[in-house]
Amino acid sequence: MTMTDGTIRLTTAQAIIRWLANQYIEIEGREMRVCGGGFGIFGHGNVTCLGEALHGVQDALPLYRGQNETSMGFAAAGYAKAWLRQRFMFCTASAGPGTANLLTAAGLAHANRLPMLMLCGDTFITRLPDPVLQQMENYNDPTFGVNDAFKPVSRFWDRICHPAQVLQSLPAALATMLDPADCGPAFIGLPQDVQGWTYDYPEAFFAKKVHRIRRQAPDQAEIADAVAALKAAARPMIIAGGGVQYSRAVAELTAFAEAHQIPVVETIAGRANMVATHDLNIGPIGVTGSDSANTIAERADVILAVGTRLQDFTTGSWTAFAKDAQIIGVNAARHDAAKHMSLTVVGDAKLALTALGEALDYKAPEAWVSMAREERGKWDAYVAENVKPGNRPNSYAQAIGVVNALCDPRDRVVAAAGGLPAEVTANWRTLETGTVDVEFGFSCMGYEIAGAWGARIAQMEREPEQDTITFCGDGSYMMLNSDLYSSVLSRKKLIVLLLDNGGFAVINKLQNNTGNESFNNLLADCPTIPEPFGVDFVAHAASMGAQAEKVANPAELGEAFRRAKASDKSYVIVMDVDAYEGWTTEGHAWWEVGTPHVTESDRVRAAHEDWEATRDRQRRGV
Repeated sequence: MTMTDGTIRLTTAQAIIRWLANQYIEIEGREMRVCGGGFGIFGHGNVTCLGEALHGVQDALPLYRGQNETSMGFAAAGYAKAWLRQRFMFCTASAGPGTANLLTAAGLAHANRLPMLMLCGDTFITRLPDPVLQQMENYNDPTFGVNDAFKPVSRFWDRICHPAQVLQSLPAALATMLDPADCGPAFIGLPQDVQGWTYDYPEAFFAKKVHRIRRQAPDQAEIADAVAALKAAARPMIIAGGGVQYSRAVAELTAFAEAHQIPVVETIAGRANMVATHDLNIGPIGVTGSDSANTIAERADVILAVGTRLQDFTTGSWTAFAKDAQIIGVNAARHDAAKHMSLTVVGDAKLALTALGEALDYKAPEAWVSMAREERGKWDAYVAENVKPGNRPNSYAQAIGVVNALCDPRDRVVAAAGGLPAEVTANWRTLETGTVDVEFGFSCMGYEIAGAWGARIAQMEREPEQDTITFCGDGSYMMLNSDLYSSVLSRKKLIVLLLDNGGFAVINKLQNNTGNESFNNLLADCPTIPEPFGVDFVAHAASMGAQAEKVANPAELGEAFRRAKASDKSYVIVMDVDAYEGWTTEGHAWWEVGTPHVTESDRVRAAHEDWEATRDRQRRGV
């Protein structure tokens, strides 16, 4: 109801949704709503008020019905990644367990620096009906509840106790989600009574606003220090992380590397910063990397780390580099730029690479670059053999090779926890930049299908003619598969490569590599399972409306993939793979895991001693 004094009376829920629908962002000269819509499961804590508000804006903010709150959050993360953090989705869940189910997804978004808005039900602010359904009572602090658990995994957190608070809270939440240095999930708790309370809001609050993501210019003194370090380098190297893509700095990265002839290696998040055939792309680095990238990493004397948080899978738990190598951290986030006593260049990657390029009169020694290229050639030969059908029992690598050869260059590839992130990172040959999403920041099983659904929603807004392809193990599929149904219902086609190795095979591999006997990972090795049997994944997928088939080998997989490409419906291709002999055996850096210091097993003791033998290469830093 509009008032004569320039205000409008709305409920808290109505005000939130109206404001959200009027926030836009400029992307490549085009104005779009910064929020692409939302994922929602209604319950008593959000259906009556927030649900009423959302009903009236279905065209502006489409609401996708979720099957599971955790997977809704994964889908929101996949959407944000596909839009390079320029747009986001909200998730709404009811009070209690519905909201609690979003915790894992919030952790994923926080670890990966991804924007996601959570609008979640909360207990009554008046406390008159307490204790209410699904309330977690804290005897000594009545203000403390389930929603407080989101504080460690949110970049912005608030509980709306009065309708007027949204005037401050909403802009602050959005500013956080669009901040390159502080980007991450925002949580807003909505008590059930406050959602329906009214307030006379200024109409100006709901005026259309166009946002632009800030590009922070680097400090010139930091640029000068970085230039001096690079000029003195005999063996320089660039680590390209996911921040390169979020900054839309792929072209600047390539131009900088070419101008100064500096070899580039990619992190897991930074896969597809460069195409595989670029002669300065030396491959993926780290625990799930390549021999080529790890070889030059251990010899490099100056390392320009651009847009990476230097996770242990990138650094080999800090054994991948020489102890005296100088790291230059280029990052919008000071926290990431300053790791391990780096020279810091705090600022936007696009602006920083441009500034460095303009100030740097230098080319890396030819012998160093030639060596790096030779190493990449050896790795390419290994991958070509590794993905070849028939070279050993059915493997992840073979399936990856088949899809890589047949997919469109702009198709989006998704993988997550388990063995497939390592296999995709090592064996996938990037056909075009920005086409790979390997979720290993939080390493979440279950992201594969849900994240791909969110990515597909984004893809339909940008490149509807392309496909979203997700690689999924049987363990992850069993953990969270319900958004295959969501993809069918919403007509957001996915191609799912479901590779069945009979359980949690990659953890069984780690178990064996540390001297332990196989136990409780593969179905065949679970003492509490008297008669193990496999799931009929084809029947299961078909029951959710997808097309599905099982193939016996990579040749049949190729034919099935062609049928999946031609289909207009989500398509699942199942293939059994070997749990023991199918792994990529090269390209691994050391990774620190906890091993028993005392044991009665000779094998475990020997594995512990072998593991610890590499520790003296570990850099000491903060």
